[in-house]
Amino acid sequence: MPSKLSVRQWPVIRQLEGGLRGTGREAMSENTARLQPRFAGASVARSVCPYCAVGCGQLVYHRGNELVSIEGDPASPISAGHLCPKGAASFELLTHPQRLTRVKYRPPHATAWQELELDRALDMIADRVWSSRERGFVEEVDGKPLMQVRTIAHLGGATLDNEENYLIKKLFAAGLGMVAVSNQARI
Repeated sequence: MPSKLSVRQWPVIRQLEGGLRGTGREAMSENTARLQPRFAGASVARSVCPYCAVGCGQLVYHRGNELVSIEGDPASPISAGHLCPKGAASFELLTHPQRLTRVKYRPPHATAWQELELDRALDMIADRVWSSRERGFVEEVDGKPLMQVRTIAHLGGATLDNEENYLIKKLFAAGLGMVAVSNQARI
């Protein structure tokens, strides 16, 4: 038979004795007082949410080689620790057991997906970009140099910073001759 609590152990009595607010340790049971945040003892890295152009700050907690939690960064001047539903789901995006971690490819006219090694997929992309550039590259118009390709385009992601966008623009415009280079943050 469980032991009876003395009147002084009743939560309402503890709250009244600890102050009328009842929001501190006086309102906690012994089990509640022992609770720790899920990221207690974890290292933290500052990051930026990958979903949109807003750039909300995130704190990424990790222990060893394992992701523990992703929370809003209260020090972020943009979001002040708040995250939208997509940003708040970042942890699940990275840890869900059904998350795809391999490159999937469906060849033309095929009905099933195949898995590819990342290096092979990147080589396929590079080959296709180069062959499309070769097919659509215009060196001159009316005897004047043009040196551009309009058959391929690039749309950057919102988490790219100004320096990365500058380098991408230089690579794709000067290196490949692409004229359709934009960024999702602008849209």
